[in-house]
Amino acid sequence: MYRHFFKRFFDIILSFFAIIVFALPMVIIAIAVRCDSKGPALFKQRRVGKKKKAFTLLKFRTMRTDAPHDAPTHELKDAQNCITKLGKFLRKTSLDEIPQIFNIFVGQMSIIGPRPVLLNQTELIEERDKYGANDIRPGLTGWAQVNGRDILASNDLEKARYDGEYAQKITFAKDFKIFFKTVGQVFRGTDIVEGDAVKTRGGDTPTE
Repeated sequence: MYRHFFKRFFDIILSFFAIIVFALPMVIIAIAVRCDSKGPALFKQRRVGKKKKAFTLLKFRTMRTDAPHDAPTHELKDAQNCITKLGKFLRKTSLDEIPQIFNIFVGQMSIIGPRPVLLNQTELIEERDKYGANDIRPGLTGWAQVNGRDILASNDLEKARYDGEYAQKITFAKDFKIFFKTVGQVFRGTDIVEGDAVKTRGGDTPTE
C-alpha cells in the first residue's frame, strides 16, 4: 500500500509545501547564480526516469556554460575549474538540487529513490535493470547516497546493488531513515568529492 499509494501521496504533499517554503530562497539563489557567472540560473539535463523514460531534470547551474553538458563530474579532468565560485557552495550544501522539487511534484521523481542517471551511463543503467531499480521513480536522495554519496560514483556495480536493494523493499521506515540520514550528511558536508578525486575514492554521480 505504501509503495503504490502513500509514497506518491507524500511526494505530492511534501513537494507542494517545499515549493511554497523555498519560493523566495529559489528566487534569491537564481539571481545570485546569474550575477556570479554568465548563463541561465537553471541547468536542465535529460535523465533516466521510471521505466527508463527520459525526463528533464532541473538544478541550479553550478558550472560554467562551456563545461561539458552530458559528462558526470567525476569524469572531468579539471572539474574544480569548471565549477563556479557560487557553484562550489551550492554543491557542498546541496542547494543546487532544490529545483527538483518541481520534478517531484509533477511525478517525474520521488523524494526517495535511486538518483537519476544520465542517458549515456549505459553500464549503470544495465546494472540497475538486473535489480529492477529502473522500474521505480528516481529520487532526490537514495539508499546509495546515504551509503557513500560521491564516494560511490565510479563503482556502478555497488551503486546498482544499493539501488536494487532499495527497489526490492520500499517501506515508509526505510524512506524515513534515508531522509534523515541525508539531512545529516548535508549538514555535515560528508562524502562530497569532485572531479578526479572521485576516481581514487569511488562515488555517486554529482553531475550538473
